[in-house]
Amino acid sequence: MTGKSDSELVDLFRNGDETAFNTIVLRYQEKIYWVVRRFISDHDDADDIVQEVFVKAYEGLRTFRGDAQLYTWLYRIAVNASLNHIRLKRVKEFFRFEETIAPETIEHETPDHIVQSNEQREIIEQAVALLPEKQKAVFILRHYDQLAYEEIATILKTSVGGLKANYFHAVRKVERYVKKIHGL
Repeated sequence: MTGKSDSELVDLFRNGDETAFNTIVLRYQEKIYWVVRRFISDHDDADDIVQEVFVKAYEGLRTFRGDAQLYTWLYRIAVNASLNHIRLKRVKEFFRFEETIAPETIEHETPDHIVQSNEQREIIEQAVALLPEKQKAVFILRHYDQLAYEEIATILKTSVGGLKANYFHAVRKVERYVKKIHGL
């Protein structure tokens, strides 16, 4: 069944073939995970959101109109679920004073390089976290996922011109934040 197109899998699922949905999950779960992970730094939270994405997809696939490609539709669900998680987390953090972040390590790198890479990544993540929601979404989708503006416009349901402006401002804000931290 892995050789079938997305539209064939959707049709099979709509006709009661549950294995077609399993094939869709297997086909896209890793891609969706990395979409979510660009928004959510915690692996466990990202896994939970990916599960939520596929639960929503399962519930909505019977009414999927096919206006967009299946992956674009899943991508949009993932972005929305990630943004909702961030909103909820902000509310929860409003009432919390401390948060700990465990750095990720890569086995084949030297300790100095790992520390430097982690510090730089954390600085950029901090800068991205401070961006307004729309700029953050555009920055992540464009910079990390390297999507075309047209794809991002479809996912976020907005104009290409507005996206370009948001991306430009987001990049400038991230640059200013990084320079400020490094004392430049």
